[in-house]
Amino acid sequence: MTMTREPRLGEPPPELAADRPDRPERPEGIDFDGFYHAHFRSLTLQLAAYCGDLPLAQDLAQEAFCRAFARWSRVSRYDDPVAWVRRVAWNLAVSRWRRLRTAQSWLRRQREEHVPGPGPDRVALTAALAHLPTNQRRAVVLHYLADLSVTQIAVQEGVPEGTVKSWLHRGRVALAAQLATTNEVNDHA
Repeated sequence: MTMTREPRLGEPPPELAADRPDRPERPEGIDFDGFYHAHFRSLTLQLAAYCGDLPLAQDLAQEAFCRAFARWSRVSRYDDPVAWVRRVAWNLAVSRWRRLRTAQSWLRRQREEHVPGPGPDRVALTAALAHLPTNQRRAVVLHYLADLSVTQIAVQEGVPEGTVKSWLHRGRVALAAQLATTNEVNDHA
């Protein structure tokens, strides 16, 4: 009478192991939860040594296991699913470093410009422009700040040139009155 021993937990049945002599022994049919609990800690420690940052290593390991879970039907059949998860985690670490390096390089190229705040004249002009009707304000800004001619403004606004001239005249008169009032207030202060 020949006695055959029962396979241990996680060990492939003898008939499957005999069919695959070239494949190294590894637990067959392990569920993802068992796989995760068996390898998360060791992979996290490896990544922590690699990255030098335990919280980052935990995040990378978690992301790698999430990706393995999404492909578990395929990954579980690999010769070494732990190697696959480790490679994914290390690739994630390298990708993160590349993104950080690119961001730091971009930041180093940025020059900080210190622009002084607006002067009192600019503040007064902005306030005076805010009191003009929309058409007059637009005509004044386009003519004096954007350097557009009366003809160009007329084309852009879809109105006759005479209308633009009227808006500019009325806008200048209103601005002069508004700025004169502002100057009188500043002179008395």
